[in-house]
Amino acid sequence: MSDILGYARVSTDGQNLDRQIDALMAAGVSKKHLYFEKMTGTKSDRPELNRLIDDLETDDIVVIADLTRISRSTKDLLEIADKIKNKGAYIKSLKDTWLDTTSNNPYNVFLLTVMSDLSQLERDLISQRTKEGLVSAKARGRNGGRPSKQNEKSEMVMALYDSSMKIADIVRNTELSRRTVNRIVRNHSDKAETITA
Repeated sequence: MSDILGYARVSTDGQNLDRQIDALMAAGVSKKHLYFEKMTGTKSDRPELNRLIDDLETDDIVVIADLTRISRSTKDLLEIADKIKNKGAYIKSLKDTWLDTTSNNPYNVFLLTVMSDLSQLERDLISQRTKEGLVSAKARGRNGGRPSKQNEKSEMVMALYDSSMKIADIVRNTELSRRTVNRIVRNHSDKAETITA
């Protein structure tokens, strides 16, 4: 009998897994089949993801909230999808509905490749906009010397905000909480008003 296994990940200890876990359980994942970890997606060694893949049996289904939780690049996503396929199992994303290999449709593999490439393109464009925003912020005197980790986060948030990115997208791309992003934007707005007053 096949099982539904869920994988959830956040990048830091300060972030919360509840939203992902709630979505996975609503999709039929039981508590005993939940695998989750708090570590950056840029690390190739993710122990819980590796354990999940090791535990897979034929016809099992791996469910994720969205593909950014399981992969850090197009190459990474395709490698993980191959490992799952080689175990005779399937992968399904709740957010990215095109990522669903549970049906025997040849278009799924095609879409997996094309859509993961598009996702990589989106990340590259966001990275480019962030760099451009940081250059712009520096030109306006917002950045002096090597910033602290806190200042780096603030600069990144403000660079994305100045490039007209929506708060929800900033939250998703920086993996900060909405509250933190709103506080950073509010603090910078207050400083700007003080300078112009």
